[in-house]
Amino acid sequence: MDLLKKQQNASLAMTLLKGRTLIVLVILLIFFSLATPNFLSANTMLLLAKHVALYGILAIGMTYVIITGGIDLSVGAVVGLAGMVAGGMIQKGITLEMFGVTLYFSIPLVVFFTLLMGAVVGAVNGLIITKCGVAPFIATLGTMYIARGFAMLHSKGATYSNIIGNAALGNTGFDFFGSRVLGIPIGAIILLVIAVVAAILLKRTTFGWHIFAIGGNERAAKLSGIKVDKVKILVYIFSAVCAAIVGIITASQLEAAHPASGESWEMNAIAAAVLGGTSMAGGIGTIGGTIVGAFVIGVISDGMVMCGVSEFWQMVIKGLVIILAVIVDQFQRNMEAKMALQARNESKKDAAAEEKKEA
Repeated sequence: MDLLKKQQNASLAMTLLKGRTLIVLVILLIFFSLATPNFLSANTMLLLAKHVALYGILAIGMTYVIITGGIDLSVGAVVGLAGMVAGGMIQKGITLEMFGVTLYFSIPLVVFFTLLMGAVVGAVNGLIITKCGVAPFIATLGTMYIARGFAMLHSKGATYSNIIGNAALGNTGFDFFGSRVLGIPIGAIILLVIAVVAAILLKRTTFGWHIFAIGGNERAAKLSGIKVDKVKILVYIFSAVCAAIVGIITASQLEAAHPASGESWEMNAIAAAVLGGTSMAGGIGTIGGTIVGAFVIGVISDGMVMCGVSEFWQMVIKGLVIILAVIVDQFQRNMEAKMALQARNESKKDAAAEEKKEA
């Protein structure tokens, strides 16, 4: 009887642990709605949706990376670089000095080249990690500085302001990505589309199974015939492209591009993924959990701003959130391992009892 009660308590604790992010989100919403009367107003919720869209898209790419057992510290810098690339193409075009002409591109082409830039950064990350054997932390830390440096060099540290284009040049319409459709921010719609596609790829395709296999046991994945290097490169490309999308949305919302945009946003992406149940040890993670984690980060950020909390304290609190999330994740993993061991022992005891009874 005592054993049954312990198992029930352990099962309840595990259920609460798995749903911890949703529980925390509800608690935060209640707390900030009491602390700031206008927190649950329509305008605040729309602003929250815009911020969550940015964090969520970044975190989806980060989730793929972390499931493989890696990390991508370059995504924040890619956000800034993407904004500068898009803003520069709209405002200045591309000058071909040898021909004495300046080319201006339509917005679809601007978006295409910006996403291509993100893919190149992701491919570089993947190649350095897989072909050169550099640890993901070091490789992406290096590309973070390189991307941020190129963003600064692009305009010598200046901001591209008022990037609305010129009708005569055929490059207007960039503000679409920062607008709303039926009152819903375009960024939130893009987040929904990416989340659905990413979830299907992760759970319903061979590519997704390979991602989990690599994170669970990379050596075993290689021995089973999975092209580990190829999968990792594709994962880092996906992460960087997600960052480039965020850069486009951010620049569109502001109608300006600044090289420092996205600074430290990689921490928000990591925090959202880990809060959503993605294990830093690799092999575990869901897109749905990551989206809930992004909402938690968004509520914390916006709530603290509305409460007048210092930006410096916000950084401290976000850091504590990441540490606490990793600790809880490790506790959950240990608890699951313990429960699995107990289940195996009980199964062995039952089998032994059956054999003794038959004898």
